[in-house]
Amino acid sequence: MKISAVESIRLEEFPNLLWVEIHTDEGLTGLGEAFYGPEAAEAHLHEIVAPYLLGKDPRLVDKHSKAMVGYIGFASSGAETRAASAADIALWDIWGQATNQPIHALLGGATWDSVRAYNTCAGYQYVRSAKQQSTKSFGLPGGGAEGPYEDLDGFLNRADEVAESLLEMGIDGMKIWPFDYAAEKTGGQYISPSDLKTALQPFEKIRKAVGDKMDIMVELHSMWGLTAAKRIARALEDYEPFWFEDPIKMDNLKAVADFARSTRIPVTASETLGYRGPFRDLFEREAVGICMFDLSWCGGITEAKKICTMAEAYSLPVAPHDCTGPVLLTASVHLAQNATNTLVQEVVRAFYYGWYDEIVTALPPLENGRIRAPEGAGLGLKLLPDVKKRPDAHTRISKV
Repeated sequence: MKISAVESIRLEEFPNLLWVEIHTDEGLTGLGEAFYGPEAAEAHLHEIVAPYLLGKDPRLVDKHSKAMVGYIGFASSGAETRAASAADIALWDIWGQATNQPIHALLGGATWDSVRAYNTCAGYQYVRSAKQQSTKSFGLPGGGAEGPYEDLDGFLNRADEVAESLLEMGIDGMKIWPFDYAAEKTGGQYISPSDLKTALQPFEKIRKAVGDKMDIMVELHSMWGLTAAKRIARALEDYEPFWFEDPIKMDNLKAVADFARSTRIPVTASETLGYRGPFRDLFEREAVGICMFDLSWCGGITEAKKICTMAEAYSLPVAPHDCTGPVLLTASVHLAQNATNTLVQEVVRAFYYGWYDEIVTALPPLENGRIRAPEGAGLGLKLLPDVKKRPDAHTRISKV
C-alpha cells in the first residue's frame, strides 16, 4: 500500500479548522484534523508533509511521525506540529481500516469500555466566530441562543442552571473561565477586588445549587502573571475546584512549579505544549498534577500515546484536551479508552449537539456522562460527502 495523495479541506464557516485526507492506491482514505491557524498548517502540509509522504507505506506511522514535522517546529505547537498531527491521525485511521480494527485496539486495546466526560462551557459559536480568540470574540449569542446549550453565556450569568442541566445529563464536571475579562484589562498582572468578586460568583452559584455534586474545572487560559495567578488560586480554594488549568504561560516551567507549590489544588497542563520534551520537563519539576495535551498540538496520536506512557511513569493521570472539532474529539476518545492512566475526557456539548453533525458521519456515543469511540475500523467516521461541495469549501491536493 502506498500513499497516492494528500488533500486538505477548509470551510469559511469554520475558520479555525483544517481537515486532512490521506489517500492510498488501494482505495483507503484516512481522516485527520488540525485546529487553529488552518492556512498556516495547510501550507506546511503541502510544502513539507505531502512531499515526504507521497509514495510511502502509510502503515509505518512511528517512522513518519518523526519526519513530518520537518527540520524546525518540534517541541512546539506551531503550524508544523499542527499539520503533522493531523496527518498522523489520518495515518492511524488508514492503519485501522487496513486491519479492520478501531484505533484503540491498535494502541493496545481498550483499558476502559468508556471514559468519564466533563463539559467545557463554551457556546455554539465559541472558537468558531473569529480567528483571534479574545473575550470580544467568544461567540456570545447576540440575537438569542442557537439551542439549549449556550453554556458560555450560561456560566457567566446562570452557572447554577448550567450545573443542574449537566447533572440531569449525567455529566458531573464543568469547566469555566470567568477570569479572562479581568486579565485582558491589566495584561494579567493584577485583578481588582471588584473583578475578583464578580469572577467568583459562578462558583458561589454552583456550590449553592448543587453542592459538591459537580466538579468545577478552572480554566485560566495562560493569561495571568505568577503573582496574580496565586491570588486567584487563594480566593478559589474554598470552592474546592477540581483543577487550575494553564494558570500562566508554559514558557517558564520553573514558574509553573512555583505556582503549583503555592496551592493544594492540582495544576493541569498543558494543551499548549508540543511533543515529549516539554512534558518531561513539566513532570521533572513536579509542576503539574494532571497531564493535559491536545492531539492536534502535541504531535498526533503517536506522540500523545508516548506522553501518556511517560506521565504514567510519574504516577500522573491524563486528561486529553478537546475544544476543537469532531475528528480530534474522536481520536482523543480512542486514546483515552486505551491509556491506563486516563482521568477524564473533555467534551463541549454545544459543539457535540450543535455543529459536529454538519461535518462527520458519526460521533463517539456520549451517554450518562461517559463517552466511547464509535463503532467501526480506524476512527469510525468520515467527512460527510457534501462537505467538499459546499460553496465555502477550499480544497487543495498534492498527488504522486
